[in-house]
Amino acid sequence: MTWYHRHIANPLMRRVVGHLPGQALLETTGRRTGLTRRTPVGGRCIGGSFWMVSDHGLASAFVRNIEANARVRLQIRSCWYAGTAHLLPDDDAEARLRRLPRFNSWNVRMLGTDLLTIRVDLDD
Repeated sequence: MTWYHRHIANPLMRRVVGHLPGQALLETTGRRTGLTRRTPVGGRCIGGSFWMVSDHGLASAFVRNIEANARVRLQIRSCWYAGTAHLLPDDDAEARLRRLPRFNSWNVRMLGTDLLTIRVDLDD
């Protein structure tokens, strides 16, 4: 799955995902290189936060980048927002998926090995 995401799904989705409802482009800072990394994610804005669920939890590169530097940016519907990401291992990720966009939630359930909820508090 890592090879599929890295070489096929993510490069294709990076071009359109930040413009689609229920999808966003997450920008993190690489924990080793310091370079900008962009990852397509699915989720939903609720209040002043963007909620998502990582399908591979702490094994996901973008999650490890968040652990090293919680400051992120999100492209949602063609607009960029800065924020601070929080990993929420105690949140019920399955229940959270029921409140997020269905198509992405279905994919996360099908491919997921270690679900982890992430909340990004967006700056004003």
